[in-house]
Amino acid sequence: MSNSNKSNGKYDHDIIDWFESVSENAGHVQTQTLRRILELNYGVEYLRKWLGDINIHDMDACALESLFTSVVPLASHADFEPYIQRIADGDTGPSLSQQPITTLSLSSGTTEGKQKYVPFTRHSAQTTLQIFRLAAAYRSRVYPIREGGRILEFIYSGKQFKTKGGLAVGTATTHYFASEEFKIKQKMTQSFTCSPEEVISSGDYKQSSYCHLLLGLFLSEEVEFISSTFAYSMVQAFRGFEEHWKDTCNDIKQGSLSPRITSPKVREAVLKIITPNPCLASKIQSSCEELQNLNWSGLIPKLWPNAKYVYSIMTGSMQPYLKKLRHYAGELPLVSADYGSTESWIGVNVDPSLPPENVTFSVIPTFSYFEFIPLYRRKQDCISAIDDLFEDEPVPLSQVKVGQEYELVLTTFTGLYRYRLGDVVEVAGFHRGTPKLSFICRRKLILTVNIDKNTEKDLQLVVERGSELLSQAGAELVDFTSHANIAKQPGHYVIYWEIKGEVDESILGECCREMDASFVDYGYVVSRRTSSIGPLELCIVERGTFKKILDHFIGNGAAMSQFKTPRCTSNQGLLRILNLCTLKRFQSTAYD
Repeated sequence: MSNSNKSNGKYDHDIIDWFESVSENAGHVQTQTLRRILELNYGVEYLRKWLGDINIHDMDACALESLFTSVVPLASHADFEPYIQRIADGDTGPSLSQQPITTLSLSSGTTEGKQKYVPFTRHSAQTTLQIFRLAAAYRSRVYPIREGGRILEFIYSGKQFKTKGGLAVGTATTHYFASEEFKIKQKMTQSFTCSPEEVISSGDYKQSSYCHLLLGLFLSEEVEFISSTFAYSMVQAFRGFEEHWKDTCNDIKQGSLSPRITSPKVREAVLKIITPNPCLASKIQSSCEELQNLNWSGLIPKLWPNAKYVYSIMTGSMQPYLKKLRHYAGELPLVSADYGSTESWIGVNVDPSLPPENVTFSVIPTFSYFEFIPLYRRKQDCISAIDDLFEDEPVPLSQVKVGQEYELVLTTFTGLYRYRLGDVVEVAGFHRGTPKLSFICRRKLILTVNIDKNTEKDLQLVVERGSELLSQAGAELVDFTSHANIAKQPGHYVIYWEIKGEVDESILGECCREMDASFVDYGYVVSRRTSSIGPLELCIVERGTFKKILDHFIGNGAAMSQFKTPRCTSNQGLLRILNLCTLKRFQSTAYD
């Protein structure tokens, strides 16, 4: 074993030792983390509003924790918006943070349809580096990789722009891929991305995807694992590859680059790397001809024979893509990436051998101060139009209970205090003294017409039931979204499907009926029985519709690396695309 390998092994051991130690005393570490946040940001305008001029430096850490949670109220993004807008406009006074905020992150905007500004500081990039290193150390215990190997990473920097006050704005991933920490991460984990910076930051996801695949195949023998921020990006890239693999083979054979790549910087960077390799091109061509006959099943291990696993965020709204990702991955393990939000990283996957459906995330108690609002399901016969959950007083990390569902609350180093994240998690157990969280769903109800209350998770389960009939007929669900149509009374749910393959109309009608009958929410069932909600409508849209939706979002400033298909939409631009692309409509007969 080389010296550098030894030092990397020792380094893996060191970072895991650090995490095991802070996990052991997670409750105490959290109290100290809150103290550090408050001492760092002492005297900022937002905190002064609630804490006044209390000298927190003389207070015991436990007393400070108790004071903070009793006088500073729970808050939503709307409470911080006026402060963040002032910062964006050039106000450099300490309104939220004593550290200068020179950069703002954009949330993906696909959850609530509106992108939000979130403060981004050096601390944000450092915690990203730390969690990536920690996660890599845990993964290398289960799936050791060769030092100096390559990662085929489908990563994309979005466009950055400046606010009126001169602050750089972009997605958190854009900031990170442009940071020094991203370069350090590659050196420390001894794994290097296949694509140069010019490809990552090209600003055109189609051109970037083509080059990621081309370079990944050119360096295929060196690739140790395949990765993307979200599972969606990977599925999207491989679907594209099914269509243009012949061009890729030609480029490898000739050491050329397809005319579809129009960016001069990207062309120059890629052509510096690839050289003519007819032997490799012939081998890839032969594999692709074979894969075509297998409907591309096992594409990843076939084309990247040394890859050990596939790594990405696969929970929440990414779960619908797992079936297709498994199809491409064959026997290769799918490893779920860690749990975070634009506001803060939250937990690390310490059990990378678990399938994504069973993954848990161990909270890192030094990253932010976490509180947990206990959530309780209302009785099935209780009808409330507001929410399907009621809540108790928030508890600290040290008081959470296994099996209980909570909404997460964050106090961050970057200037957010008792910020309600809107994520519903369940405590699945403990890693030493820190909770292991299962992500359940976003708390926000996405489908409601009357007294019905359905979340993204409820919709996902219903679509899974309906699409089973589709699979039996030899077709495939490419993607889906929904809309609560209240323009006409009674209002009703509309579910849009893009499918691959030919299916009988009678089967699609049955899929529609099955979905309508599968909603179990008491308010929905009662409303359907009494006709105060109309029959569910299934709209089949033409192939490529969801690519148009992606292009619509990217055209409005979203980044490919953070894109999530909205599972429900009332966005008029999106509905226009969906309705223009609708080929067939079916109405449920479930309650006739």
